[in-house]
Formats: sequence, C-alpha cells, structure tokens
Amino acid sequence: MLFVDKLSAIPVYEQIIDGIEKNILLGIYLPGSVLPSLRELSVTLGINPNTIQKSYAELTRRGIICPSPGSGCYVSPDAVSIIRKKAMEKLEQIRAISAELRLAGVSKGDILATVCEVYAGESRSDDEEDDKTLKKHKTEVIAHDQS
Repeated sequence: MLFVDKLSAIPVYEQIIDGIEKNILLGIYLPGSVLPSLRELSVTLGINPNTIQKSYAELTRRGIICPSPGSGCYVSPDAVSIIRKKAMEKLEQIRAISAELRLAGVSKGDILATVCEVYAGESRSDDEEDDKTLKKHKTEVIAHDQS
C-alpha cells in the first residue's frame, strides 16, 4: 500500500515513486505484475491524476515500469536490479557523511551502532554474511574504544 504525506517537504510525485520502488523491493509488486491504474491510485490517495501520471512517467523513464496501452503499467522484469543498482550508488553518500561525522568527532562505534539499528530485525539468509561482518566490525570498534 502506498502512503503520501501531503504536508511533507518531499514532492508528492517523488513520494509515489519512492513508495512504488519500496513495494517492488518488498515483493508487494512483483516483476510482471500490473500496477494500480492512474484513476484507482488517484482516488485511493486523494491525489490529482496528473501527479500520478508524472510518477509513472518517471518510473517508465528509469525502466522500472513498462506501460502497455489499454492494459496499464507493469513492473519491469529488471525493476529490482535497477532499484538496487541505484541504491548501491548511495554508498558514496554514506562515505561522505561518515567522513563529516568523523571530522565532527562522532565515534566509529556510534556510526556502526546506528547502521546496526537500521539492519536490526533483518532475518533473510542472504544477510547472514552482512550480519557477521557487522558483528566483526562492532567487536573491533568496542576493542578500539576500550584502548
């Protein structure tokens, strides 16, 4: 289900894009599945259909959805990999923020603890290796902070 905060500083069409991308990653919208129609989503969210169209147009431009005249928009077979690739590009932003935080005196332990909080509750088996790595880093940080 999509949610839109009309009072947010984030434009509504971007919230719709983010919501659809999140639902694709969560498996709510599977590759090949049809998305809600413009009219349906407009009524459900109480949003102007032109705003929904703008979101769908951007998702189409990114290759995340494929319009099919007369039958709606479908999730692209490559949608998940496209979204994940875009997310991986954000690692550089994390690197820059981490450098700022280090400069400001925030400890590596506090930064890693924050990252661990975000990943808490993840129980997918493909994250087991990530969990081991984070625990190793957390142990190293604790040892470093104690010295």
